[in-house]
Amino acid sequence: MKVEELDIDKKIGNVKDILTDAQKKRGVLIHAFQDIQKEYNYLPEDILKTLSKKLDIPLSEVYSTASFYKHFYFKPRGKNVVCVCTGTACHVRGSGKVLEKIEESFGVKEGETTPDLSLTLETVGCVGCCGLAPVVTVNEEVVGDLSPKKVNEIIKRVKS
Repeated sequence: MKVEELDIDKKIGNVKDILTDAQKKRGVLIHAFQDIQKEYNYLPEDILKTLSKKLDIPLSEVYSTASFYKHFYFKPRGKNVVCVCTGTACHVRGSGKVLEKIEESFGVKEGETTPDLSLTLETVGCVGCCGLAPVVTVNEEVVGDLSPKKVNEIIKRVKS
């Protein structure tokens, strides 16, 4: 997304007639973040600076808004995002060992991204599939009832 080409009225839609210019600009921030992250897989600093200037919103407010939402990221993320569930059911059924195996295989710790941007490894408190514990998601695809063999398959899939 080219920030310079951002059409505020188009993003705001029908409510544009009842909003002030300042409200329109603030209202388009989330849409802009979504478009930017879709293109870059995170919110690059230089793009946020350009957005700040385009919308005439202080950069601190742009960052404040983006950082409020867990969905937006300020560091590059991997092509594949593997998220290990660490909720009670998954923990009891061995998610800690699953996490360790993935960390060892890719040389990263939870919350990190590989230097080649092939993988970002995260944890989550619960995926909501307790009956399939232990569970991971690979790019939002749920993989449950993990065995050492299934973990190795996930690792091979992400590495290829």
